[in-house]
Amino acid sequence: MKIAIIGSGGREHAICEKLNTSKKKLNIFCIPGNAGTSLLAKNINLDYSNFKKLYVFLNNEGINTVIVGPEEPLVNGIVDFLSSKGIKIFGPNKYASKLEGSKSFMKKICQENNIPTARYMVCKNFNHINKFLKTVSYPIVVKADGLASGKGVLICKTKNEVLNFSKKIFGGKFQSSTKLVLEEYLNGEELSYFVVVDKKSHKFVGSAQDHKKIGEGETGLNTGGMGAYSPAPILNDKLKEKIDKKIIIPTLNALKKKGFPYKGFLYAGLMICKGNPKLIEYNVRMGDPECQVILPRIKTDLMDIVNASIENRLKSLKISWSKNKCMTIVLCSKGYPVKYKKGVLIPNLLKLKHDKSFKIYHAGTKILNNEVYAIGGRVLNINNIGKNFRLIRNKILSLIHKINWKQGYYRRDIGWRIIKKK
Repeated sequence: MKIAIIGSGGREHAICEKLNTSKKKLNIFCIPGNAGTSLLAKNINLDYSNFKKLYVFLNNEGINTVIVGPEEPLVNGIVDFLSSKGIKIFGPNKYASKLEGSKSFMKKICQENNIPTARYMVCKNFNHINKFLKTVSYPIVVKADGLASGKGVLICKTKNEVLNFSKKIFGGKFQSSTKLVLEEYLNGEELSYFVVVDKKSHKFVGSAQDHKKIGEGETGLNTGGMGAYSPAPILNDKLKEKIDKKIIIPTLNALKKKGFPYKGFLYAGLMICKGNPKLIEYNVRMGDPECQVILPRIKTDLMDIVNASIENRLKSLKISWSKNKCMTIVLCSKGYPVKYKKGVLIPNLLKLKHDKSFKIYHAGTKILNNEVYAIGGRVLNINNIGKNFRLIRNKILSLIHKINWKQGYYRRDIGWRIIKKK
């Protein structure tokens, strides 16, 4: 069976690695992939945003199934296009992908279906902003309506901050956004909650907690994610039942009623306020770096999960997990998420020796003359799996020290929420 994975980040390397452990005989292609995926699969240097050229390649190669990693091609309709050509593809259709592609669309779904979320206003001009500011206290959350690679959200403590960030959004800082969403700030603990969905049912696939800020102690600019761990200790059976009943099921039912049933991974970003979940955002794919800590804990063959979703038979599939915990720390280029150098050598990375509990997932990397070079902001994900988060983190930090990449930056406090309590 020939499989194509769309994307080039740590998430796609984790998917590729997991598929590589499948009992099925898989011939894996990564479009375009990275240095890590090139060691497990065949990288294809192809612009996947050109759906017609992508289809020609898939058809010529006889590729059976496509798994989409990043959000942008999903929001742009890759599932609709390839499905119409008879290609099996894992992911939501264009309409359902608006759950992530438009913050205002997601909020409207919440409003129409009584899904708990922060009080908000969709703003198309400064008059809307000033009207909302009169009704709430600071801080205020400002969100670009469209996709912004995790960088289109700012928590503002003053009116000037709100107006300045809003001006950037209205001015085209994020090309996908001509409007924004203002939200009340929620106090609580964040939770990343993941399900896999088909037309008839859904199944829980894991929980995690992410670290978005560039600086230790959750300070500085937002990033795509500086690290994560799984499972999230805050999640228990009672909370899980509330999340399904109040958030996941109403969302999936709403999309079915509109004639666009959801398929694929669905990631709910939640705030848990006094034991009750509120929806912050939806992502229409696996998170990055959450994927890197969830997949290593899943015992069930990932290809079985993908096929069950595509073929609408998730209800009969049993998903099982390892009891072990998992953490990843992102090693990024100094200067990220603003300016950073590309084409920087990471010496001797491929020769580095480490035990089987470690996984190094590549993100912004390429291989040239048997050496790894950093070509992106988030470069490597250093993973470890074990029974104790404190020990897991210490082991990751020791491996990063061995890598000794002087042009790299990382947070040493990943997992502070749970490790601090011990």
